[in-house]
Amino acid sequence: MSSGEGFLVEARDAVLSFGQTPALQGANLSARAGEILAVTGPSGSGKSTLLHCLAGILAPDSGEIWFDGRRIDTQREPERSALRRDHFGFVFQFGQLVPELTAEENVALPLLLAKSRRASALAEARPWFGRLGLDGLEGRRSGELSGGQAQRVALARALVSRPRVLFADEPTGSLDSLTGEHVMDLLVASVREEGTTVILVTHEPRVAAFANREVIVRDGKATPLYVERLTP
Repeated sequence: MSSGEGFLVEARDAVLSFGQTPALQGANLSARAGEILAVTGPSGSGKSTLLHCLAGILAPDSGEIWFDGRRIDTQREPERSALRRDHFGFVFQFGQLVPELTAEENVALPLLLAKSRRASALAEARPWFGRLGLDGLEGRRSGELSGGQAQRVALARALVSRPRVLFADEPTGSLDSLTGEHVMDLLVASVREEGTTVILVTHEPRVAAFANREVIVRDGKATPLYVERLTP
């Protein structure tokens, strides 16, 4: 049995509890290759938990998680870790840059962890600074960057290894509306150019509007909103 036809990432009837607290209660979600899918819903609804299951960070208590025709929730942690390293990119609300590293080193980090030579990794990282309007900031550390700059560095770090799927959890949640819109414009342009699939968790309608499709999570269950937006 394989993942549904045309879907790159899929959750089937995912159930997960933390102790006695249910987080997912039979959640279903599917994303096609190259699309941007927004996962919305109120705080505590289970949307971030669902993202973490899709990314192989958490394994559901029951149900199935599929990526590219392979079931991943039954894989051992070393296999899921390699999957995250080689095929997935991540952007979180606060960027989570490594403060001891320069911006350039932060962007190159996934390549360095994949055993690329330092010079080669830095060479691959540098073009992203121009693409994301960060020229001249390569040598700065996270404490020397604005919130918007730090989040663009985090986006570059997520995309430098050309992942097949980008998981973005409230990527504009710590930014003002204008800066957040600018980051989303850059994110969408970058993933369209690379053909990356995006699973975007947000509670903000203006951010969800950047997606092709939207799924709303309530009480641990995901329901598609049947409004499919045209790809620009």
